[in-house]
Amino acid sequence: MGQTIWQSMQQKGYSRREFLQFCSAAAVIAGLDKSSVGQVVSAFETQSRPAVVWMHFQECTCCSESFIRASHPTVIDVLFDVISLNYTETLMAASGFQAEKSLSDTIRDNKGKYIVLVEGSVPTAEDGVYCMIGGKSGESILQTVTADAAAVIAWGSCASNGCVQGAKPNPTSATPIHKLVDKPVINVPGCPPIADVMMGVVTHLLVLGQMPELDDIGRPKEFYGRRVHDTCYRRPNYDAGLFVEAWDDENARKGYCLYKMGCRGPVTYNACSVVKWNEGTSYPIQSGHGCIGCSEAGFWDNEPFYQHLPSFPGFGIESTADTIGATVGLVTLAGVAAHAVLTNVRKKSVIEEEHQDDQKE
Repeated sequence: MGQTIWQSMQQKGYSRREFLQFCSAAAVIAGLDKSSVGQVVSAFETQSRPAVVWMHFQECTCCSESFIRASHPTVIDVLFDVISLNYTETLMAASGFQAEKSLSDTIRDNKGKYIVLVEGSVPTAEDGVYCMIGGKSGESILQTVTADAAAVIAWGSCASNGCVQGAKPNPTSATPIHKLVDKPVINVPGCPPIADVMMGVVTHLLVLGQMPELDDIGRPKEFYGRRVHDTCYRRPNYDAGLFVEAWDDENARKGYCLYKMGCRGPVTYNACSVVKWNEGTSYPIQSGHGCIGCSEAGFWDNEPFYQHLPSFPGFGIESTADTIGATVGLVTLAGVAAHAVLTNVRKKSVIEEEHQDDQKE
């Protein structure tokens, strides 16, 4: 058995008190209640640090940028005390043969125990010619690395649903990880995902040794169970019909709802308005910009971002990602049908009026 998390922290000079504080922070960010802190302590005292490999495919590295800015626990605590990050093309010092040896050794020595974090979509067009690494296609590398993994996490919208690489016309056939890997994948979408949400998912795996509860499209319910709109501090303004009508108008200065400016908060599932960014300082809506729905599949094809949705159903805050999808679809279809009927009625009225005018002439 390898070194436990507590042993690693002891070697680095952490006191027992600091260790318990760390466990408490880990429990909070993992979405566990206070009664679970003892379970976290026990896990960190007895479990060895899991080996982790972090793969990169078609992406802009914004997920890595977000991750290294995690604050609870800090990224240094995570990288050097909680997990053993054996391979990451962005952060590791080694390169070339040394880096590849670290990857192959990790896979060989930790079968069924290591965690794979994947950043970016995988191109499958033209036999994988795009994003070839060392003469190997992205898909073949992915299959090799994930074959014996204990868990696979898809970081960001690129890995979760294709994101900008998968936007129309999708020339490389950018494909999300869950469509290529024959095992459960935890999707953590966002462009990028929130740093502390990323940490929460990893911590959940460490503490409980199992995947968190997921919604119908593989997202952790703890962080993607409710719409941004449901917990937005501007929600009362929406309910009162108080909207920003133009950028920097008086209503904007008063902090009114940004729905009419294109905000996708009502149809976007994420923890932005609760967890926030930069150590809980703010999030896009709080800074005066509407949500663009970056954690939802196909959000790049839902432009223009500054044009408000024609309508959306007024679901209550109890709605979840598992129940709203079908309802939205039905409402959308009903809206399309109603629009078609109304259009035909109007056309018929115009035709009748023209016919009457012809008879008068």
